[in-house]
Amino acid sequence: MRYSILFASLLLTVLAVGCREKVETSGEGFSVNRRSAKPAAEAPAPLTGTPASQRVDLVSKGVGPVTSMELPDALNADLLAKGERYYNRLCVACHRIGKKSIGPALNGILARRSPEWIMNMTMKPEEMVKKDPLARDLLQEYDGSPMANQGLSRDQARAILEYLRTLK
Repeated sequence: MRYSILFASLLLTVLAVGCREKVETSGEGFSVNRRSAKPAAEAPAPLTGTPASQRVDLVSKGVGPVTSMELPDALNADLLAKGERYYNRLCVACHRIGKKSIGPALNGILARRSPEWIMNMTMKPEEMVKKDPLARDLLQEYDGSPMANQGLSRDQARAILEYLRTLK
């Protein structure tokens, strides 16, 4: 019994010392300069109104190598098969069909974004987040989880785009 009381007293003392308020003091010649990780000029503006993932912008082409693109009405079966393989291997970890995940759901994406914007985001996500307002808003909406650069070629990105055309 005596050891139980002694142990309980010791435990309470340790907890009391550990939970006391910490006070930061500075000694002579010591200073702390705190700043945000991003300069204020690069910080994205707060989201307002419609979430970026649901916003419709079929005009913006984004920032990157793709400046114009014509999509034929008919799907290309070979390109579609390649795109589905790439999507299942590279994209599905973050982009679910029909539901929000780490990244936005990609079904119906061509009703919300231009083919050029999709291609540029697929191939150059870092550049898009730095320079494209919609990409910055998406980054903010998805809690700062950036899209991974998969190092895709234009042909690979085009194949993925062909597959995305089938996701209504």
